[in-house]
Amino acid sequence: MIVAFSLTPSGGDAVDADGGMNAAVASAVKVVRESGLPHQTTSMFTYLEGEWDEVMSVVKAATDAVADHAPRVGLVLKADIRPGHLDEMTGKVERIDRRLT
Repeated sequence: MIVAFSLTPSGGDAVDADGGMNAAVASAVKVVRESGLPHQTTSMFTYLEGEWDEVMSVVKAATDAVADHAPRVGLVLKADIRPGHLDEMTGKVERIDRRLT
């Protein structure tokens, strides 16, 4: 499965002096990178690929990491659940690129 998720801290000391949320977001990205699962981080979402339980465990741990910075956390999550398919995070894009050339 592939999951695209975004975490938004609110309240507490989650907002940096410049209005950003870099410390809280960095703590979530660190969890994702240390998970060992295939991932990609963009300016709006983090993509994560793996089996259901392992992916959801990382999403929960990332949410908990953000919650260490803020009393409230918003989570947006979209999942592509397709059992038996691996490397779809890159495979989907490669198939589209082949059609464009």
